[in-house]
Amino acid sequence: MAGVNLREENAQILTTMVGSVVQSCQDQLFLSPNPMLSRILHTGQTLGVTDVGPEVVALISHATQECLRGLLEKLTEMAEHRKSGLKEDVWHAKVSDVRSQLRFLEEVESLKKKRKDEEERERVLRLARSRSHTEDPLHQQLKQRAKELQQMEEAQLQQREANLTALAAIGPRRKR
Repeated sequence: MAGVNLREENAQILTTMVGSVVQSCQDQLFLSPNPMLSRILHTGQTLGVTDVGPEVVALISHATQECLRGLLEKLTEMAEHRKSGLKEDVWHAKVSDVRSQLRFLEEVESLKKKRKDEEERERVLRLARSRSHTEDPLHQQLKQRAKELQQMEEAQLQQREANLTALAAIGPRRKR
């Protein structure tokens, strides 16, 4: 081949290129190099380490990154397994259902609120019915509030009766 000895060229390339690292992009460290270097020197001080090259810092940074990547992959896999349907699995039994517990607590809270509102309504109506002859403005406000509550209850009752009448006129519901 035109005076070129391929064996010599191949040997020349192998002797010059062996041991050299070729990177196409700049190496990005996962951890900050300065705090990591000070931490390495502080830890290695008892062992007599006084100087550490940038390659060591880069190696530790990459090792940390790979370790964390592996942990995250394992966590992701565990999360996927956790999502898989254990409902159909005969070897697993359901211990607690958080949704039903939350629904129960919401129902308890709504019942407490209804009871409290009912007690307040009874108190207001009782105070409004009292036949005190004082012209107390607070008493007048309570009477006004009692009238408003009674009007609201009558309107709700009337609406409920209208709804029931409309449903009766439509007929029974069909099951699909």
